[in-house]
Amino acid sequence: MRAVGLMSALALNAAALPALCEEVGDPGRGKAYAEKVCAECHAVLAHQDASPLFGAPPFRAVANTPGMTGTALAVWLQSPHPSMPNLLIEINDRDDVIAYILTLKEGKQ
Repeated sequence: MRAVGLMSALALNAAALPALCEEVGDPGRGKAYAEKVCAECHAVLAHQDASPLFGAPPFRAVANTPGMTGTALAVWLQSPHPSMPNLLIEINDRDDVIAYILTLKEGKQ
């Protein structure tokens, strides 16, 4: 019976994770970090349509990808990508960048 209770608690916590990820991070700090670190390759500002590096998606396009959430961005940023350098982003910086990217969703500006 204890194992069932534990599994139920884990399932409830996992179900709450996406909602928690949406609220983590400071968009202002994320924007500053993105302008300093990410802008070399990506269009990071809301009004920018094209990234400096061909093939690097603008942050606005990332934000408006169907189904894009804070959780999806966190997973994506932790996964290696052949077209992106293997950056080690501190968790707080990552959460701030995610919070900033989510502000670029249409209807949030």
